Amino acid sequence: MRNVLKKLIQLIFAFLFAYALLEQWSREPKDRTWCGTAFGVPYDFRPPTPERVIQRWWNPDDERLLTPHVFGVGWSVNLYQVQRQAKLLIA
Repeated sequence: MRNVLKKLIQLIFAFLFAYALLEQWSREPKDRTWCGTAFGVPYDFRPPTPERVIQRWWNPDDERLLTPHVFGVGWSVNLYQVQRQAKLLIA
């Protein structure tokens, strides 16, 4: 059962990846942003930058726990918010 669930999740992310690429390729080249959402799931195919890594993984100004991946489809964890929530639980 666990392998079936794992395969299903992989299939869903492969579908979202393909959908996002096709959506970008269907645009005029000047209109391609290489980032957006596919069925509510964020994607970003731009080359990662150090600034974006910090913005997504350690951002005190963003209250979200989950932020879009630096590269690819899905979410990353804003570790600053994890730390903040842990401090609130401990205090």
